[in-house]
Amino acid sequence: MDTGTHIVMGVALGGIATLDPVVQNDPTLFNAIMIGTVLGSHAPDFDTVLKLKNNAVYLRHHRGITHSMPAVALWGIGLAALIYAFTPEVSFLHLWLWTFLAVILHVLVDVFNAYGTQAYRPFTRRWVAYGFINTFDPYIFSLHIVGIVAWMLGAEPGFTWLTIYAIILLYYIKRYLDKRELVRKVHQHFDAVEQIATSPTLKHNVWRLAITTANNFYVGKAENGHIEIVDEFERVFLPNNKIIDKAKQDKNISAFLSFSPVYRWEINSYDDFTEVRFIDLRYRSKEHYPFVAVVQIDDNMRIMSSYTGWIFSEQKLQSKLLLDESPPSI
Repeated sequence: MDTGTHIVMGVALGGIATLDPVVQNDPTLFNAIMIGTVLGSHAPDFDTVLKLKNNAVYLRHHRGITHSMPAVALWGIGLAALIYAFTPEVSFLHLWLWTFLAVILHVLVDVFNAYGTQAYRPFTRRWVAYGFINTFDPYIFSLHIVGIVAWMLGAEPGFTWLTIYAIILLYYIKRYLDKRELVRKVHQHFDAVEQIATSPTLKHNVWRLAITTANNFYVGKAENGHIEIVDEFERVFLPNNKIIDKAKQDKNISAFLSFSPVYRWEINSYDDFTEVRFIDLRYRSKEHYPFVAVVQIDDNMRIMSSYTGWIFSEQKLQSKLLLDESPPSI
């Protein structure tokens, strides 16, 4: 989920903690837990700082190890211990429990959007992305704002938040059923379906679809349950040649391939270099596919420049490639 939603979820969990009699009778413990739940609800996303290094590092590691099972345990213990150092008079057990629950909640809600996480590490590096809740869901966020306002106006926090989370749970169930119905319709209309990537949008009744079959990729959208295919590409597997082997060695291409499950590729030859381009098919926007990875390789099989990330114009992409200051790799 987005940062704002994670933070308000931390506030909500702090409110639910007031149902714990120990927390209810200790204002200092409540304040410590509120700090813990807000920090814990955002902590796994502290890896966003990796974007300062470059997109390849960020793409490869964001929602990776920081969202893994060992990391979830370490975040809970580490944050609770840090807060406890400033408030040693409170119950560490209760502080750790609620902080730990906040971290778990963060990772749990992240697996339901299209981006997903590597939540099952170290057992597998597979991306877990169920794709039926938007990264920013206005309904979920609005319900949290309603809860915060009600709490500020004097509503009892514990039962207020339990009521709101019961509504959110029903909303999650509905969205899951919506996705399941879309998947059923796709299987009815296409043969040899191997994978269906669903991406909900800000509009509750509109979804993006990327469908992989044995021979084709189909990109479509679903509106009010009606599926419309807007693009179709022949599924061509990557060739086994020197250009592709070299491209895979590049940090940006490697990061893209580790993350994207549905993509097409292009090889374009120019006077003194060859360009290999990978295009993620999940994020079509205004007849454009903005999430790409590109590498340019000269005639001596040296990587000249490369880029991966979100690009909304060819001019912007070429400027990114020109600005690449990475030294050529031999």
